[in-house]
Amino acid sequence: MKPTDLSPTEYAPSYAPYIVALHDGDLIEELEISLHDFIRFVREIPMGKHDYRYAEGKWTIKEIIQHLIDAERVFSYRALRFARRDRTPLPGFEEDDYAAAVNAGARHLQSLLTELSIVRESTLALFRSFDQESMLARGNASGKEISVRAIGFVIIGHMRHHRKVFAERYL
Repeated sequence: MKPTDLSPTEYAPSYAPYIVALHDGDLIEELEISLHDFIRFVREIPMGKHDYRYAEGKWTIKEIIQHLIDAERVFSYRALRFARRDRTPLPGFEEDDYAAAVNAGARHLQSLLTELSIVRESTLALFRSFDQESMLARGNASGKEISVRAIGFVIIGHMRHHRKVFAERYL
């Protein structure tokens, strides 16, 4: 399953930049590769930069990593619900409220990267368990319809988006 297999009706327009920027690789393989690439990239960032904000009110690299962890948990939960044919509309989540409720700056970078890896392994196990029918299942999150397989690609695209932001604004 590749991002080019998706129909634009499978996700909200706001996710299009994440999906169209992806390589045309297999979903499961790209979930694995994107994590390893991201961790390698973050480990090459000079230590003094992990708590740096490029502007007032912007998140630090550590806070963004925590955001990626939180967002992936939310996205995976949505995928689970929709794959199990739960048609209950799911609310959005306010990322700034989540960020305000954690203290990523007090954590060691390795602790964040370890948690990110564990969350991704859980995501991989979940997506590997889905059959074709489950991958095509859809549900409503944040007032928009999305398919399970689109959620997987959004997870990858979201991480790549933040890696690009790191490169452009933090280094």
